[in-house]
Amino acid sequence: MAEAAAGRGRPAPGGRTPGHGPGGRRAGLALGIGSYAMWGVLPLYLVLTRPAGALEVIAHRVIWSALALVVIGAATRQTAELRRAFADSKTLAVLTAAGALLTVNWLVFVWAVFHDRLVDAALGYFMNPLISVLLGVVLLGERLRPAQWAAVGIGAGAVIVVGIGVDSFPWVAPALAFSFGFYGYIEKRVGARVTALTSLSVETLVVAPAALVCAAALMAGGQAAFGVRGPWHTLAMIGLGLATVAPLLAFNGAARRLPLSVLGFLQYLAPVMQFVIGVVVFRETMPAARWAGFVIVWVALIVLSADAVWSGRRVRRVRRVRRVRRVRRAQPGAGRASRRLRSPRPEP
Repeated sequence: MAEAAAGRGRPAPGGRTPGHGPGGRRAGLALGIGSYAMWGVLPLYLVLTRPAGALEVIAHRVIWSALALVVIGAATRQTAELRRAFADSKTLAVLTAAGALLTVNWLVFVWAVFHDRLVDAALGYFMNPLISVLLGVVLLGERLRPAQWAAVGIGAGAVIVVGIGVDSFPWVAPALAFSFGFYGYIEKRVGARVTALTSLSVETLVVAPAALVCAAALMAGGQAAFGVRGPWHTLAMIGLGLATVAPLLAFNGAARRLPLSVLGFLQYLAPVMQFVIGVVVFRETMPAARWAGFVIVWVALIVLSADAVWSGRRVRRVRRVRRVRRVRRAQPGAGRASRRLRSPRPEP
């Protein structure tokens, strides 16, 4: 969600983001670190919802998130934009698809936490930038630089190494990476039309009826944990809404104060924390193949990041040269002076 929302943290004219001063940058950095840290420790919160199953947790996450988003939308006076999004059939169709992808992503992640696959989930989120680059080629016709192709190939090798080494395909990682990658692609299509809050509100509200039916069916069948495991468990289930919305709001604040390059590096904080929690807290097994897979994908990310930094510097250098040339051309008499300098002196 963060990477997708980053596309809507649009810089102000001149390429500078609002709040670009030292105070704004510090606040943006704090918000960015806070948002990714909340996503990073989310598995620890999900443990509090046990013995509820992944399906029930997702149902309540959708229900309480929808309620929280409606309240926030009303408080920030964005209900009119929400109604316009529902009235626009094209926007509604796109956001419905995004909501379905986001729900699948949440379900796979919660299932991974409950079935000792958090390390695989972290691997999937590490792979997400690589999948986003690949989808840019397939869906948008973008041309990759050689280093980007190398990074994608190395990342694919990581999944193969893990799959061969642990005798089972780590489907959680590509499922999370591809579902979130497609989600980000859809978000970019509507990013100019709706705000991040409105987008998430629509995506959540369109799947809320199915979540209500699911929660009701589990309760009717005596398979629900909500309301029967004590008040603290009930509060933990209700708190799923805040645990979903709070990181997004913090991220939106960061996206308006920080350059996208900084946000791009901060995004690795969440999977790093999830990886540490999976290994240290949940004691998930880490055979040699898993370690090798993570090392390979980290190498791919280093290649991708180095290429992005080098390409960004080259683009800025070209823009700076062009800006200097435009300034020189705009100076009165600059063209005539340059022609006089270039014209040869007459021989005596």
